[in-house]
Amino acid sequence: MSAPRFEGKVMVVTGAAQGIGRGVALRAAAEGAAVLLVDRAEFVSEVAAEAIGAQAAGFVADLETYEGAASTMAFARKTFGRIDVLVNGVGGAIRMRPYAEFEPAQIDAEIRRSLMPTLYACHAVLPHMLAQGRGTIVNVSSNATRGIRRVPYSAAKGGVNALTQSLAMEYGEHNIRVVAAAPGGTEAPARRVPRNASGDTEQEKIWMADAVKQVTESTFFKRYGTLDEQVAPILFLASDEAAYITGAVLPVSGGDNG
Repeated sequence: MSAPRFEGKVMVVTGAAQGIGRGVALRAAAEGAAVLLVDRAEFVSEVAAEAIGAQAAGFVADLETYEGAASTMAFARKTFGRIDVLVNGVGGAIRMRPYAEFEPAQIDAEIRRSLMPTLYACHAVLPHMLAQGRGTIVNVSSNATRGIRRVPYSAAKGGVNALTQSLAMEYGEHNIRVVAAAPGGTEAPARRVPRNASGDTEQEKIWMADAVKQVTESTFFKRYGTLDEQVAPILFLASDEAAYITGAVLPVSGGDNG
């Protein structure tokens, strides 16, 4: 790892209040990036205050709305003068259940959580990257494009993969790289904001256990990854070390590539 590899770069990280997004933002700042940490959780500014190294700021926005994405990019441009890297970290399955048990509104909610923030943020950042003649977008996808108990989430992440490849092809001539990392199951501290605000039923806890078993047993290592094992590949893709990589989806999933 080269400590100053993001020196002079401005990075926007969404979903930065906790989990993988938090790890990406704090490590990027330690490696020299000026970072805007974005989340709808108010405590994202507390996380930004933990950053060591370069300038960091928190910004509260609901990225499930286009207005949230547009306001994020406008604030980043106004605050830092440019946007060199966008890491789209918003997402995560809300419920675990067989597809036949999902209600229509629950299907919509999964797509809104795990596809639309990335779709919106990519669209909102493009004018800024086009104006400066370069940029890098790293989408956080998932190996859950193949898995059980989360079909709508799987479909959303399949959409993220398609977005990554199509956008890379369309904007490569403008010197804009678009790549994705596809994490597998990841050990992380308890979430301050739960994935399912209404809580899980006893049956949903059983279905969750089914999914955890499948995710673990499908890996070659028979374990979850660590946060560090997810953060490092994302930042590699974001860095100039990956300058000739675009349109790629990198599995970071212990061999279970989804």
